[in-house]
Amino acid sequence: MTVVLRLLTILSIGSIVLGQGNVVSENLFTAYDEVLTATDKLITMVPVAGGLFNMGSPKDEIGRRKDEGPVHAVLLGDFWISTMEIPWDLYELFVYRNADTPAENRGEVTIDIDGVSGATMPYVNYNKPGYPTINITQYAASQFCKWLTAKTGHYYRLPTEAEWEYACRADSKDTFSFGPASKSIASYAWYKGNSDDKLHKGGMKEPNALGLYDMHGNVAEWVIDRYDRNGYPHHVDMVTDPFQVGEELYPRVVRGGSYKDKPAGLRSAARGYSKRSWKKRDPQSPKSLWWHIDAIHIGFRIVRPRTLPNQNELTKYWIDPIKEY
Repeated sequence: MTVVLRLLTILSIGSIVLGQGNVVSENLFTAYDEVLTATDKLITMVPVAGGLFNMGSPKDEIGRRKDEGPVHAVLLGDFWISTMEIPWDLYELFVYRNADTPAENRGEVTIDIDGVSGATMPYVNYNKPGYPTINITQYAASQFCKWLTAKTGHYYRLPTEAEWEYACRADSKDTFSFGPASKSIASYAWYKGNSDDKLHKGGMKEPNALGLYDMHGNVAEWVIDRYDRNGYPHHVDMVTDPFQVGEELYPRVVRGGSYKDKPAGLRSAARGYSKRSWKKRDPQSPKSLWWHIDAIHIGFRIVRPRTLPNQNELTKYWIDPIKEY
């Protein structure tokens, strides 16, 4: 089985540069489907033009918490982001590993797919086809990105927290991507007020201005960064492409809120974080690297930076495993 890249918009073919901190393609910064041939699975990726934005929430924003400030200027480079949270029927290709094929030397990165760690089966499986992948660890989400990189030759990873907020806002400076108030939230999100306290199939609500579904609600989404309850005290001046590496396993950041949350938890600047209790019922010793039994409200989406990191920095954007008790 092979993986092919199908462009949604036909443009002149640009040069492919092997990751030395260079632009992957000068002429192909457009939406595309990463199509898995011989299956019905694909991931739609849309371009997000980088730029300068104010990250965090102002002190007068309704529902604001201390960990969302101070508001600070962030400059980001171009990247692609998946329009949907990764669904279970796509993630299970990584779990079962029955569709593994190496990249056919057509991408920017070459990794031995057999060298990518494989996930164990979930102790409790809540997943359903078409629904977001849930109850996975940050490491598990990141390893999926590494596997997809090995499979396609295109460099995928979790978004940084700054990239996630920038994409969620879609150039909006309001509380939500769709406006300043939550009165329209039912059109864009599954949340405590309309979810019937359960997960829903992805893509059933209106997308934001970038065409991204479920950025608000349904499942909260993993990003790369560690969580700081004091917000962003280290970001007082403008920062470029920031992310905070986590040396401790807890807490790590999740974004977007979930079907369990009230509207305040779904704001573009709202932050959530991982908890040790998510794995308390795991009967294994040590606890699983792959699954949070009680994080059935946590999923993820992926990004592909237009400019690759230098070769020796590729792996630092993938999460390292940390064993638990």
